[in-house]
Amino acid sequence: MSADDQKRLAGEAAAQHVEAGMIVGLGTGSTAAWFVKALAARNLSGLRCVPTSEKTADLARELGLTLSTLEDTPRIDLTVDGADEIGPGLALIKGGGAALLREKLVWEASARCIVIADAAKVVPVLGTFPLPIEVVAFGHKTTGNRIADVLADHDIAAPARVRQADRGLVRTDGGNLIYDAACKAITDPARLADDLKLITGVVEHGLFLDLADLAIIGHDDDVETITP
Repeated sequence: MSADDQKRLAGEAAAQHVEAGMIVGLGTGSTAAWFVKALAARNLSGLRCVPTSEKTADLARELGLTLSTLEDTPRIDLTVDGADEIGPGLALIKGGGAALLREKLVWEASARCIVIADAAKVVPVLGTFPLPIEVVAFGHKTTGNRIADVLADHDIAAPARVRQADRGLVRTDGGNLIYDAACKAITDPARLADDLKLITGVVEHGLFLDLADLAIIGHDDDVETITP
C-alpha cells in the first residue's frame, strides 16, 4: 500500500471522531485533504469548519462544507491535521505546507487535536525533516542570521535557508517567509521552541509540542492510534 493510501486510511478514521454540530479545524496538506474529503462524505448536520489555509478552504468549499473563521468561532471542538514528523510524546514538526502560523492558531484554540499521518512520519527523534520557521519579510536575512545563532547554541550546525519555489520566495497566506532548518536531530525540542520564539522577526516555528491528544497512523491494512 502506498503512503497516500495510508494517509487516506488515517483521514477516514479521523473523520469518525467528528459528531454533528461540531466546530472542526481543518488542517493543511495532502494528509489533511483526505480528512476533509472523508468529513464531507459523512454529511453531518450543523458542522462549521475553520480552515488553516486558503488551499484547504477552497477544497472544503468545493465539497460543500460550511466554513467559519477564528473570529466568528474562537473555540473549536476538534482539529484534525497532518504532520511532517511525529516524535515521542506526540511532539510534532509541522509547516511543510507553509501554513504553520494559521495551523498553530487553530490548534491552540481547539479543545482536542488529532494528528494523522502515514507510517513513515513516526520517528524516534525529531529533526530529519527540516524545521520550518515563519518570519516577517522585512529584514529577513538578519532574522535568518539570528536563527542560525540559536541553532548553533543547540549544537545544530546546518544553516537555515529561506524557502524558494519556481515563482521565487515562498510566502505564507499571511505574507510571511519560511526558513527551513535542517536540524537532523533536535535533542531538546522545548528549549529550542522557546529560544526561537524570542527572536525578533520570528512569527512562529513548526514545533508543535503538547498540543496533539491523539495520533492516527495509517499502515498497509489498518490504522494505529497513539496517545502522548
